[in-house]
Amino acid sequence: MNRASLRDAKRWVVKIGSSLLTDHGRGLDREAIDAWVRQIEGLLLDDTEVVLVSSGSIAEGMARLNWSNRPHIIGELQAAAAVGQMGLIQAYEASFQRYHRHTAQILLDHDDIANRQRYLNARSAMQTLLSHGVVPIVNENDTVVTDEIRFGDNDCLAALVANLLDADILVILTDRDGLYTADPAHDDGATLISEISSGDRTLDTLAGGSSGGVGRGGMLTKVQAARQAANSGCSTLIAGGHNVDILTRIRAAEELGTLLTAVKKPLAARKQWLAGQLQVRGILHLDAGAVRVLKTRGRSLLAVGVVAVEGHFERGDLVSCIDSAGVEVARGLSNYSASEAELIKGLTTTQILDQLGCCEEDELIHRDNLVVFGLEIS
Repeated sequence: MNRASLRDAKRWVVKIGSSLLTDHGRGLDREAIDAWVRQIEGLLLDDTEVVLVSSGSIAEGMARLNWSNRPHIIGELQAAAAVGQMGLIQAYEASFQRYHRHTAQILLDHDDIANRQRYLNARSAMQTLLSHGVVPIVNENDTVVTDEIRFGDNDCLAALVANLLDADILVILTDRDGLYTADPAHDDGATLISEISSGDRTLDTLAGGSSGGVGRGGMLTKVQAARQAANSGCSTLIAGGHNVDILTRIRAAEELGTLLTAVKKPLAARKQWLAGQLQVRGILHLDAGAVRVLKTRGRSLLAVGVVAVEGHFERGDLVSCIDSAGVEVARGLSNYSASEAELIKGLTTTQILDQLGCCEEDELIHRDNLVVFGLEIS
């Protein structure tokens, strides 16, 4: 996707960060919300479907509860989310009702993504809402989620929603105008990057952490989100949400923000789901031969290519496959438990039968349940 093709993008996922929505923690900015809603309504009238991924529930809850600092205790975070979510949805509903537009609240947690049936149910529900002209408003279910199973930031959630719905473009609105060559707060020579491949490894050094105390994200999470969105062929645009008529101008293909293009072939739907899961239960260390076969031939992972096993996982759990340098090259659903994998690592299929007394599966991870990163098949 290039900027000109933004004029033709028919399904958008728009993510708005906490610092924008809450005026840096000082309560919801109703005027700004009204402005974004007006622009979204313009997109809808132009036959464009829009899903809104909105942060801000915890920040709004903090404002309502008169808390000046973001809490760290899970119970307090959940309480703030529960209080703030009411105000957040009320604000959106009131703003969209000015255009007689219905909205729908969608709260997701990692279990909704990790469970294949619930993942498909969420997809079906949101597609149905879009077909009826309803705007789904998505947020992480902070009231019940724990640190162990959270998405980490709504940038990640927005990318997974983009994958879920095969969106054409993910727009991440933030308090910066995009991604710069250096930190503009400390380097007067920093320049805005207009367009770059989401797979470009220089992005890792250009993106920094969060500088604010309200949200959890920073440019690094946005780069990670762009790479996640690219799994379904969706490009990502990071832009300053405070810019006047930002969404309308993006639609008109103005040179705003940073466009992170998706250049690789989209993963199949099932493999998008696998790549988006966060709860990895174990690690398989692979030898060079196994890494080469996975990346150049797209084959299943055999036990013979595994040199070490970490973690406690059962049959069907998600495991990560790493090379000798510790780089994740693949992840997938294991056909064997951790204790069984430990016994059969480095063994051929015939030797597995001798070791276990049976061989339920020839593969440690079947290719249909395996997603390989950086696949080099032509």
